[in-house]
Amino acid sequence: MADLPDDNALRQRMQRLRIQEEDLEESFIRGAGAGGQKINKTSSTVVLRHIPSGIEVRCQRQRSQSQNRHQARVELCDRLEAIYKAANLEIQNTREKKRRQNRPRPRGLKREILKSKRHRGGIKQNRAKPGREE
Repeated sequence: MADLPDDNALRQRMQRLRIQEEDLEESFIRGAGAGGQKINKTSSTVVLRHIPSGIEVRCQRQRSQSQNRHQARVELCDRLEAIYKAANLEIQNTREKKRRQNRPRPRGLKREILKSKRHRGGIKQNRAKPGREE
């Protein structure tokens, strides 16, 4: 990888996300879209694939292949971070839901529930045949 200004920061970020260069499959293809003859002749588009996760990133933002390589790695880190954050949020939400389900009901709510149950019991008691007391 070329020495870009924030190359060291990118290496640290990749290390924190446990992304190793051996896990990356990199290929260069010809670009598509605007750019004319230059884009049709040079293979500056980078296709970066993270083998363990199966995430594939394509980058052709710059004319330079080395800048595109750097940018593709940044995008890969962004995507993996988003996946990790979503997974952590899901775990946290599950934990919070379980906590909410297991906590005791507030005293006022309990009182209201018992009141409605007594009312319902009274209605059912009125359905009994006359002369029979249970």
